[in-house]
Amino acid sequence: MPKRLRLTRRFPVAMTEDGYRRLRKFAGEAGLDEGEALSFLFENFSSVMNHDNLETRLRLFNSELEARKR
Repeated sequence: MPKRLRLTRRFPVAMTEDGYRRLRKFAGEAGLDEGEALSFLFENFSSVMNHDNLETRLRLFNSELEARKR
């Protein structure tokens, strides 16, 4: 069976358990594997993200980051 996408880049990533669970859930619901789901999200980033929510969530994530690393 031919691949739907040609995945040309591989890179090691570190994810939180919550983030990885959410990625797996999204991928499963969309009928994709994790790599395809990440590709979709980043290729369509501006259309799937709400800019105001992104800024707020990013600020919150950054403020909790050091505590989450412990």
